[in-house]
This record gives sequence, structure tokens and C-alpha cells, in this order.
Amino acid sequence: MESTKVNNAIDEAFAASRKRGEALFMPFLTVGDPEPAATIEILKVLEECGAGMVELGVPYSDPLADGPVIQRASERALRHRITIRQCIAIAKEAREAGVTIPFILFSYYNPVLQTGIELVMQEAAEAGISGLIIPDLPHEEDGPAREACAKHGLHLIPLVAPTSEQRIQRIVSKASGFIYCVSSLGVTGMRAQFHDGIDQFLNTVKQAASLPIAIGFGISNAEQFKRFSGICDGIVVGSAIVHQIEKSAPLLDSVAERERGLEQIREFVLQLRGQ
Repeated sequence: MESTKVNNAIDEAFAASRKRGEALFMPFLTVGDPEPAATIEILKVLEECGAGMVELGVPYSDPLADGPVIQRASERALRHRITIRQCIAIAKEAREAGVTIPFILFSYYNPVLQTGIELVMQEAAEAGISGLIIPDLPHEEDGPAREACAKHGLHLIPLVAPTSEQRIQRIVSKASGFIYCVSSLGVTGMRAQFHDGIDQFLNTVKQAASLPIAIGFGISNAEQFKRFSGICDGIVVGSAIVHQIEKSAPLLDSVAERERGLEQIREFVLQLRGQ
């Protein structure tokens, strides 16, 4: 099997977690939600709570893969007119503020294309971002983005779903960084149950890929986190954390009250991880 080999912080994070024998905690947040400065403070909290890397969601007006929780987060962020270049700039500010965990930019393809593939990849790399996830970019059409990522030392991380079936082998054969396994059909969101046959699906991906696998879409509590920690190399938690940010938004929006809001997020994340 042929895989693109790029040494960057994502590789190092997975290598370290494998030595420790534990799955990486990989939170997602929407950049600029509820406001840009709060994003940097939330990133500090997530790192303090053991995040191994973090997905930086670019707010988008038509997020086809996202459920209502992340859609509302995009709406809040877009009130601040957050663009993909501003997301990259905020990542750079977070680096300057001392956040060291790997960043993955999570963006739909249109903002990347409209801004310019080369410019996005160049600025992302310069800002300390290690990879991109573009959920609506089909594997068959990702050549230009994959080449630009490779040029700048970034991973273009593919998604595979239980319905990918015969495409799984083709997708993972050119994958870079890790394989993002979608736990359930439909959009993102907290779930009580996952797709039937999820374990068989994960085993199929593991057998096809030499790269780490991470699971996302729906993990929202300590029991689910523990269940998949024994199977996957990384656990992505998105809507549950974004929902907590939403609940804490009135505090986060106020500089005077922000620390109380951050403490609520800290308590939720530690509970999620069973700590």
C-alpha cells in the first residue's frame, strides 16, 4: 500500500500516544465562536485538559456535513465576519500565546477554492497548522489540494464512512496523517447509538490502512469515549464540546466573566474523559 509520507506534528502526536498506549483526544471547535479572542482561551483549556490535537472549524454558511449545534456555532462566528484567512491568523495567535498541540483546519472546499488553494496551504503552514480536513472534497477530485498540502508539509486527511465500501481501499491508499472514520450516517451531532456494524467498519479500515485511524461524529460522553478508545488511535469530539461552548457563551462573551465560562468547559471536558 502506498501512502504519502510527511513528517509533521500530527505524526509525532500519534507516535507518542501509541507509546503511551492510549487514544488521542481530538476536540473540534468552531473558530470565532462565540468571539475570536475566546477561541484562543478555549484552545488553552483544551490543551490543559489533555487534547492531543484539535480541529479548527472554519465557520461556513452552508455546512452540509454539520448538524444544528455546529450550524449555530458557525452563525455566531460569522457575526464576527470570520473568514478562512482569519481562522489561520487566529491559529497563529494561539501559537504565539503558547498553545503547542497540532492544529487541523476543518473547512469546506469553497472557502479554500475562493481564497486560493496555494495561498491557504502556504499561510496554514506558516501559522503552525499541520493538516486539513475538507469534508465535501471527493477523493477523486482532491489532487490539487493534496499536491499543495504535500508541497507545504501538510496532511490532507480523508474521511471514510460505513457507506464508502469499495472506495475505502482507494481512499486510504493515498491518505496522509490519519484516516478519519465517520461513526454514523448523516450530519454531525451527539448520538445515543452508532451505525450498526461500526466495529466491523473500523476493522475494515484498520486492515486497509497503515496510518492511525480516528473516529468522529457523535461521541459525546465518557462511556462512548472509553468504548472507542480501545479500538481507535484518536477520538474526535465535536458537537458535545461546541454545545458546551454554546451554553457558556454568555460568560465567554464577557471579558469579566470569561474565566467562569472557561471553567465550565474545563469541567465538561474532564468529565468527558473520565477524569
